[in-house]
Amino acid sequence: MNPSTEKEAKELFDTVKAAFAKASASQRKGIEVVICPPFVYLSLLKGITLGAQNVFYKEQGSFTGEVSPLMLKDLKVKYVIVGHSESRKNLNETDEIINKKVKEVLAVELKPILCVGENEGESKSEVLEKQITQDLKNVSEKDLKNVVIAYEPIWAIGTGNNCSIEETIISVLMIKKIIAKLYSEKIVENMKILYGGSVNSQNSAEYIKNREVDGLLVGGASLNAEEFVKIIKLT
Repeated sequence: MNPSTEKEAKELFDTVKAAFAKASASQRKGIEVVICPPFVYLSLLKGITLGAQNVFYKEQGSFTGEVSPLMLKDLKVKYVIVGHSESRKNLNETDEIINKKVKEVLAVELKPILCVGENEGESKSEVLEKQITQDLKNVSEKDLKNVVIAYEPIWAIGTGNNCSIEETIISVLMIKKIIAKLYSEKIVENMKILYGGSVNSQNSAEYIKNREVDGLLVGGASLNAEEFVKIIKLT
């Protein structure tokens, strides 16, 4: 829920867009930058791929205060974050609700960024298996190719205590194994898996370098244009 004004949002977005535009073709090759601002800013921002921070699980209807996937598509949004730990906790989103959202997002040909991850003291394997199995229930293998998985251990979000590279690799391999069991080994090869949790310019390159992680879900660091641009360049 940041930044708090339209002016700040546009300045932040334009700074990132300008810096990315200045990068050479070789530097930009293979890199996709997606900005996921609060709903109220989506129509104001042009020039970088947009994602939404959440969505409702109906295309239309009497659901005051909610935002539908069709509305997002009309705003040229390409991605939607679904199942973020803050939504699971603060909005009481269950895996059943998240599964409905994933399917609705896919139905209108947008790409869900499905967030999964354990809290401190929880069993990583149990939490990941439960979330992935339930959140992807009845999602076809054909649709799965448009799903991005973001591993975000809750204990690492906003704490400055990022997950170690070794632990991240273990977690990503665990996610791939769960998906392979539900679908096939082949589908896993083409899936994108991101890491999120206290990502900054000091640690971002290490995650990408290990080759198990395909990208990053950047939180607080994205509110500092200079820091976010550094992260982009380091990928």
